[in-house]
Amino acid sequence: MALDLSTTYLGIKLANPIMPGASPLVDSLDRVKAMQDAGASAIVMHSLFEEQIDREMKAEYVHLRSHEDVFAEAANFFPESDDYALGPQEYLAHIRRIKETCKLPVIASLNGTQLGGWVEYANLIQQAGADALELNLYYLATDGAISGEEVETDVLEIVRTVKAGVKIPVAVKLSPFFSSVSHMAKEIELNGADGLVLFNRFYQPDIDLDALEVVPKLDLSSPEELRLRLRWLAILFGQVKLPMACTGGVHSAHDVVKAILAGASVVQVVSSLLKQNPAHIRTLLAGLEQWMQEKEYSSVSQMRGALSLQNCPDPAAFERANYLKILQVWKT
Repeated sequence: MALDLSTTYLGIKLANPIMPGASPLVDSLDRVKAMQDAGASAIVMHSLFEEQIDREMKAEYVHLRSHEDVFAEAANFFPESDDYALGPQEYLAHIRRIKETCKLPVIASLNGTQLGGWVEYANLIQQAGADALELNLYYLATDGAISGEEVETDVLEIVRTVKAGVKIPVAVKLSPFFSSVSHMAKEIELNGADGLVLFNRFYQPDIDLDALEVVPKLDLSSPEELRLRLRWLAILFGQVKLPMACTGGVHSAHDVVKAILAGASVVQVVSSLLKQNPAHIRTLLAGLEQWMQEKEYSSVSQMRGALSLQNCPDPAAFERANYLKILQVWKT
């Protein structure tokens, strides 16, 4: 049986649903070629940060300047300009190099929290040749005076502003910590976004007991993190018309299958590629094809959303019943 692995994401027809997510892997053109050769359907670049752009435009961090009298030690958390793999201008140049190197669509990424000059880079990214843009709105509201409504309003304003400035499709990478993820997803759709990426990973700092310092700490994802993504993919499928990308916790071909069955149009992989190598994409594709043959699925589109909550008359009741059942069947 001939299998159709093709999918459409952000209006772009892709050969298959597997692509590398935002990571340092794309900094090397050799690795970009390796991922293309392994079967990646697109290239997702790591983020260009608001702080980088502000530093270049204003020669200092606006954020740090506004807080320097309150918590000067916070400056230690921000990298120096030379610590970033690519500066703003280098980032644009690298988009051009990747486009010259491979035939795959390139999805660039902007990471910010507030409206400012950094959103103008969306247009520069478009001019550099990116086929789409991923907005990574990484923000943790630590100020008790800021309400959830204010956070959501800021997110939607950024989405509207970026969309108004570009013609390429824009996906929004969300965190799972909104009071109503479903409502936020619908609002993002109404404000013009072309896709959703579920979910951003909030990296947790640690405490160095010897140095008595708070230190950044990075842990690669584990397969257990996928369940949160599966839950919301299944809930949102059918509620929003936007194509959805699953990112976080995808390590095996079975993880890819689960994400598609829940409702994902594409699956982004990062940690498994960092732990192994770009050739792992080939393994994931082979596993996807094998599962489809065993279960007699002829296409990815046929699989998508097959196990979502779209056909459940009361998804909230379904979730509640699942919660109660899990607690009752646990055995010590």
